[in-house]
Amino acid sequence: MAGDARALAPVFAALGDPTRLELLERLSAGPMPMGQLAEGLPFTRQAVAKHVKVLESAGLVTLDREGRITRAAVRPEALGPARAYLEEVGALWEDALARLKDHLS
Repeated sequence: MAGDARALAPVFAALGDPTRLELLERLSAGPMPMGQLAEGLPFTRQAVAKHVKVLESAGLVTLDREGRITRAAVRPEALGPARAYLEEVGALWEDALARLKDHLS
């Protein structure tokens, strides 16, 4: 499991930022051009682009360039390994807490 955690560290680091979470939430509606993604946010387009690059590096989004337009899209399947890891860790904690409860009973 430790190897899994190291491999997933970029995903968890990317998800640990509120701005990137907001960008993922916006992209959950479907792919959109970077300009549209940045609309209404209190950040420059350059700042949004940097956050999207982090998400792309973690494998959470893809970028498709068509001429001068760059569209970002979520890769929902990229969350599967992170979710499985968290479920495994959660099960380990539940088991440990059950053993503690039995010991204290």
